[in-house]
Amino acid sequence: MIPIKDNIPTRNIPIINYSLIILNIIVFIYEITLSKQELELFFHTWGLLPVDLMNLHWINFLTAMFIHGGFAHLFGNMLFLYVFGDNVEDALGKIRYILLYILSGLGAALLQSVISLMSGSLNIPMIGASGAISGVLAAYVKLYPEAKVLTIIPPFIFFAFILPAWFFIGYWFLIQVLFAVSVPPNIGGVAWYAHIGGFITGWFLTDVLYPKKNPKLVHYSILR
Repeated sequence: MIPIKDNIPTRNIPIINYSLIILNIIVFIYEITLSKQELELFFHTWGLLPVDLMNLHWINFLTAMFIHGGFAHLFGNMLFLYVFGDNVEDALGKIRYILLYILSGLGAALLQSVISLMSGSLNIPMIGASGAISGVLAAYVKLYPEAKVLTIIPPFIFFAFILPAWFFIGYWFLIQVLFAVSVPPNIGGVAWYAHIGGFITGWFLTDVLYPKKNPKLVHYSILR
């Protein structure tokens, strides 16, 4: 499913969300200037290898969030971030939104690294913002469960469907779990467990970070 937009207006310009999108695009522009050999080295140097957890290379947990493996990888992640991130930033505030994003990304990387180590795949680099964005999706569905998401469902690309956020994101999470348990983690490809780890981290962090007593912010209960 491909989200196009939602029906929740934002009260403030989502500066942090836009900045994250721009930063990911800048890094990708740098990537496409590299040769194939340079790009492979870049992935292994700044992406997250499972052994980085054992070697305490913590900086790679952060840098890997801003690296993508191709245009489709980048576009898909940034589209989800664009549609859902602005409202989460609006609800949490800028500093709390940064914490949600980074900590969700770390939770995603930690779970994927542990699973990869257990499967024996030590040298497959993990890259991409999807783990952090999964945490954003978790926060969105807790804050705005009844929001409406304009959605394209392939192969019906010429039609758009309006789905409630709880269904769209719930279905998305179910797909991640199904693929995680059915696809061996040692063959590379999509880091399904990272999506699960980021989502779970974001789910619990939302209750910690959301300033419910702030009357200036939208409380999710009024949207149910």
